[in-house]
Amino acid sequence: MNVQHFLLRVDAVSVWVGKASAWLIIGLMTLVCVEVFKRYILNMPTAWIFDASNMFYGTLFMLAGAYALAQNAHVRGDFVYSSLRPRIQAGLDLVLYVLFFLPGVAALVYAGYDYAALSWRIGEHSTVTAEGPPIYYFKTVIPVAGALVMLQGLAEILRCIVCLRTGEWPARLKDVEEIDVVAEQLAQSEHVDAKTREAAIERAHDLDRAARQRGMGGDIET
Repeated sequence: MNVQHFLLRVDAVSVWVGKASAWLIIGLMTLVCVEVFKRYILNMPTAWIFDASNMFYGTLFMLAGAYALAQNAHVRGDFVYSSLRPRIQAGLDLVLYVLFFLPGVAALVYAGYDYAALSWRIGEHSTVTAEGPPIYYFKTVIPVAGALVMLQGLAEILRCIVCLRTGEWPARLKDVEEIDVVAEQLAQSEHVDAKTREAAIERAHDLDRAARQRGMGGDIET
């Protein structure tokens, strides 16, 4: 297995987990809608829905971390970073990953494991509401999500090393982005002529590339 293949395999795991966890949005939306109906129409609020909604959202938030890292979607103040050469970017990223990312995420996995193990041993339930639901399942997500972020982070460190050697960022899996949806909507519009539509789509892609300027290499579509 060569380095590029390994990087894409790790990306694929992170993307799959991110897309799978995105389905939790449907469950969260259903819970909220049911609670709004029961609270304001039937005047019968349900206490445990508050806890359940927090667990749905928290699980989605944590499991999406590796996906966001794989897509280079975490917030960064890159007004200086984007103007640097790929090797300098890679060197800066590598230092920050080693100094901050690895110790921080390792601490998250270690502490999260103890946190979840204790919760399982005592059969912990939520104390936010009376007779709250069990939360040991929810707390198990902490070390699992941390391990996934660590795996993707190791892949990013390897990307930095490859870039330092070659001067170019290795390719990564590319998922559908908001700009692609906009382009598709413009392409299907009957109220914009072909020339204007093509110019608008190209301009949108240029703006998106400029905003993301990080030398992500030749992105591979999922």
